[in-house]
Amino acid sequence: MVATESEALRVVIIDDHLAFAESLARLVADEADISVVGIAKTAAEALQLVDDSKPNVALVDYAMPDRDGVEVASAIKAAHADVMVVMLTGAADDTVLLAAIEAGCSGFLTKDRAAGEIVDAVRAAAAGEALISPAMLARLLPKLSPTRRAVGSDLTDREREILLLLAEGHANKVIASQLFLSVNTVRNYVQSVLTKLGAHSKLEAVSTAVREGIIDFPTRR
Repeated sequence: MVATESEALRVVIIDDHLAFAESLARLVADEADISVVGIAKTAAEALQLVDDSKPNVALVDYAMPDRDGVEVASAIKAAHADVMVVMLTGAADDTVLLAAIEAGCSGFLTKDRAAGEIVDAVRAAAAGEALISPAMLARLLPKLSPTRRAVGSDLTDREREILLLLAEGHANKVIASQLFLSVNTVRNYVQSVLTKLGAHSKLEAVSTAVREGIIDFPTRR
């Protein structure tokens, strides 16, 4: 659910600490291209809010009172696969981050950095970008649980090559430079990869590719 340039990105904030949620909402209030359409304090409220407001991005706190944020993220993605979910965490604990990736999250935002990064994070998530550092990606990908859904058999050699570069944390511009392609061409390849893997973000595509055994990690190119 990537918004067009003519409409504001719709965001929901799911956090039982109302003061923190409201502070994030205020930080984006002056952004013409972002609109906070609701705040939820529990998992039950969150799922109803997402159903009602149909956001582009959901910011989900991990430490919820009734269900943890990974369960909430998984439920959101099951009902609305095109909603980009960003996990808000108190600390970058590998167990939590790994579970968030497997739940289909687009990435993570630690609460101590949320105030300074919220606007860019929302825009990046809505555009399908992975909100995770290359170092963290390299640490977590090998730990993903394998699955066998038989997807990706129709990927071309070029698309697999681009998947490997995405798994190394490279942005489209860097991939374009390395492969001597235009950024627009790379963007089209990435979209084709997402479609073939049934993914809605780069992180979801990479995690699916690793779990399905489509690419190895650490990457070998």
